[in-house]
Formats: sequence, C-alpha cells, structure tokens
Amino acid sequence: MRLRFKSSILLACLGVGLVVLWAQDARAQWPSFRGNPSGTGVALSSLPDSVDVLWIFEVEEPIESTAAVVEGRVYFGGLDAVLYALDACTGEAMWTYKALGEVKSSPTVDGGVVYVGDESGAFHAVNATTGEGVWVTQLEGGVTSSARVMGDRVVFGSYDNHLYGLDRKTGRVAWKVETDGYIHATPVVHGGRCYVAGCDGFMRGVQVATGEADRSIDVGDYVGSSPALLGEVAYFGTFGNQVMAVDLSLGEVVWQYEHAERHFPFYGSPAVTPEMIYIGGRDRMVHALHPRTGEAQWIHHAGARVDASPVVVGDKLVVATQGGEIVFLDRFTGDVRWTFRGGGSFTASPAVARDRLYIGSDDGVFYCFGENEGKNDDG
Repeated sequence: MRLRFKSSILLACLGVGLVVLWAQDARAQWPSFRGNPSGTGVALSSLPDSVDVLWIFEVEEPIESTAAVVEGRVYFGGLDAVLYALDACTGEAMWTYKALGEVKSSPTVDGGVVYVGDESGAFHAVNATTGEGVWVTQLEGGVTSSARVMGDRVVFGSYDNHLYGLDRKTGRVAWKVETDGYIHATPVVHGGRCYVAGCDGFMRGVQVATGEADRSIDVGDYVGSSPALLGEVAYFGTFGNQVMAVDLSLGEVVWQYEHAERHFPFYGSPAVTPEMIYIGGRDRMVHALHPRTGEAQWIHHAGARVDASPVVVGDKLVVATQGGEIVFLDRFTGDVRWTFRGGGSFTASPAVARDRLYIGSDDGVFYCFGENEGKNDDG
C-alpha cells in the first residue's frame, strides 16, 4: 500500500509538471482558430520533414471543427453535437460535453474556459478542466464562426446576420451588430476593434468594448473566409473567386487576385507571413501570393478542393484537402515534401502545437501526427 501510494504521488507530480511545461511553452498552444487573435495561421511550434500517426480517436459523425490545443489537451467538436477534450499526448478522452446542435465551430480556449457555438444557435462556455457547462446563450441562427476573446468580451458571428459581443463571465449579450447577411467567418482583433467580412459583401470594424460599428469597407462579394492580419492589412478570400488585401487604416482594397483561367470560390482562410500569403481554393490549387502586390509566386495543384486553411510551420506549409490528403509543401517553392492520405476528406484545418499536428476528418477520425521516437530503434 505504501509503495502504491508513493507511486501515485510520483505520477501526480509528473502530471502536474507536464501541465506546467505545456502552460509555460507557447509552442505547445494553439488556443483558437488560426492559432492567434490575428488569424495568421502561423505555428510557433515545429514539425519534422515527415511525421507518423501517433494516435487516432474515432467518433460516429464527421469532424469539421478545427482543434484547439491548450495545456496538454485537444478540444474539438463533431457533427454528433459533442465537444471533445482529449489528452494531447495519448488521445485518451478526458471528457465530453453535449451541445444542442452540430458543432462545426472551432473552439477557443481562454482563461480555463472553452467557448464554442453550435448549429442550433446555442453558444457555450465550458470549463476546460472538467467539461462542466458554465453558461449557454441561445441565439436565433447557427454559429459556425469561432470566437475571439478580448478583455471581458467574447466576439463571434452568427447565421442570424449579427456579430455578437457577449460578457465572458455571464454570457449576457453586451452588444450585437446587425448585417445584411450571414457571418460565417471568424473575426480578427486589432487596435480595440474586431474586423470581419460577411455574406453582405462588407468588412466591418466594431469597437469591442462598446459594439460601435465605426468601419465599413465594401469588398463587393460574399465572404466566408476568415481574415488574416499582417500589420494594418487584412487578407481573405471571397466567393467571387478572388483573394483580397484590405488596408484597415485606409479603409480600402489594396489589391485583388484572381487566377487567369480557373475561377472558383475561396472558402478557406489564408496563412500570412511577411514573405508570402498562402490560400487554398475550390479551384483545387494552393496559391502563394506576394503580400504587397498579390502576384502569384507559385501555385500547387492539389488535385482536390482545398476548403481547409493552410498552416505555416517553419519553412513548411501544411495543407489538407477534400481528397483526403495532408501535404507538406516547401513554403518558398511549393515543392512537395511529404504526403499522407486518410480515409475521408478534410474540411477541418490543421492545428500545430508542441511538434505535433492535430486534425479531424469527415469520416470521423481525429489524427495526431508527430515524430515516432522509436521508429529508428533496432529492438
């Protein structure tokens, strides 16, 4: 009994130490859709040139929700109306939370709380450690947009044609801004405002503290793509087959890119760096564009629609396709470095934290990829 007790103490200490290590290491975190409030899609972690499947977790319905990874846990939703929390190292289920509708929204984790919407129009705050509900706010349209947390506000869009700011402690609607179309995309936050474009063809800037809509930029087409912010410029794709750069300080479109021959919508969101802008399209291609001019630097033919949003990891670009492939590209040349084919298509986007890649697929399989440390062992 004494030995068992000492072993339990040792395991508990190791567990606490691991959580502290995860909490202190920014590379270990991917707390929201696109990795940060600016939506850049750039990982602080690294990945080897090729990875192995370290574990899988299976659910009964498709997974379209992009994972959040915080303090050693992975959070994602399924079309089975369940929010899942898994151990990031082992894939063991830590808890599940039953929502009121399909969960397509990607969770955001902040201050020990998971924030996520569902297709019934319910927006949930869930204790990240226990899986217990903190509050639920019922809205009038489904929520596919993911949330941004800024101060005491939780900000996101809804299919009831409103952008919302909720009180993060109570879920009370602090403000809402009406638009003339659905808001599918996830906002970015910058300079005290949140910015998002919707299906009415306007990008709006709203003061997060007050809900005052004091910016309106006509982008001319439906937008489902979430903006990515680089300095004062927001980049996103449109259903009018274009990629746009909008200067938020000037309130105007800087450039527009459209492929000369293939005219298909851009549903996914870009990853942005000072060197290049990366976005996949329903034209079955991945485009690398110059951030100042919008000129194409290289194009990768993916062979299938790319609705998932790519992620920059060091000198690599991680791309997931509707054809069921995950591809590592050299982000400077577009050359293929590594590929994996799963059993279902990928609508969810990659999340990268602590040298691991996490993603769910439309066949209900959630993957963790990383370097198998024992693969080169002789015995």
